[in-house]
Amino acid sequence: HTNVPSTKCISGRGEEPKSRRVSQYKISSTLKNISKMKFSCVAALPLLSMVDGFAFVPQKATTSSTALDATPVYYSTSTGNTETVAGYIVEASGGDEAEDIGDVDDDTIAGLDSMIIGAPTWHTGAEEERSGTSWDEWLYSNLENMDLSGKKVAIFGVGDQASYADNFCDAAGELYDCFTAKGAKVYGMTSTDGYDHSESKAIVDGKFVGLMCDEDNQDDVSESRAQAWVEQLKAEGFF
Repeated sequence: HTNVPSTKCISGRGEEPKSRRVSQYKISSTLKNISKMKFSCVAALPLLSMVDGFAFVPQKATTSSTALDATPVYYSTSTGNTETVAGYIVEASGGDEAEDIGDVDDDTIAGLDSMIIGAPTWHTGAEEERSGTSWDEWLYSNLENMDLSGKKVAIFGVGDQASYADNFCDAAGELYDCFTAKGAKVYGMTSTDGYDHSESKAIVDGKFVGLMCDEDNQDDVSESRAQAWVEQLKAEGFF
């Protein structure tokens, strides 16, 4: 018989050809390296957490608030009418809930770029503290220590044209005087057309210093006035 060379090695242990053994060795080595890498990464986590200031924080989706919904509405009220109008403004602007000025920290005011403020008129004929609300103390104590230079302010007032025609929304005029004296810039001046009053300290250069509403005699137009005013503020670049 003719001897035919065997594909097995001489030792007879049945090993596979060298090329296949090399290939399997590479695969095995690669898997070992990957395993080592995974172990190294896991082992490194406790060490990294010990480094001051280092932390693994999951990535969160960020949402940016516009100037529109970042502008707060501050008011104070005696009968609830000013709060009602504040609600109309918040709804029209898409902002947060209105807040009584008496509950607001001074640091919060100092950190704002813009704000909407409103007051009723209660002490008719008074030169100061005309609203009969938290504004009376706040304007002459808290505000006195602030610098509002460059801040945007929009003012609204609530009054009674029929019963107090000579002092319609006078407290809104007081807000204007006090805030501008501290450097604030007022937006949203409105026409006096459509109102039935005799005099008002809320008129400057022939216009109201902001939005004026009468919940006693013209409550049916307060909401539409608030909506139109917010649109005006948008057009003026207030937001």
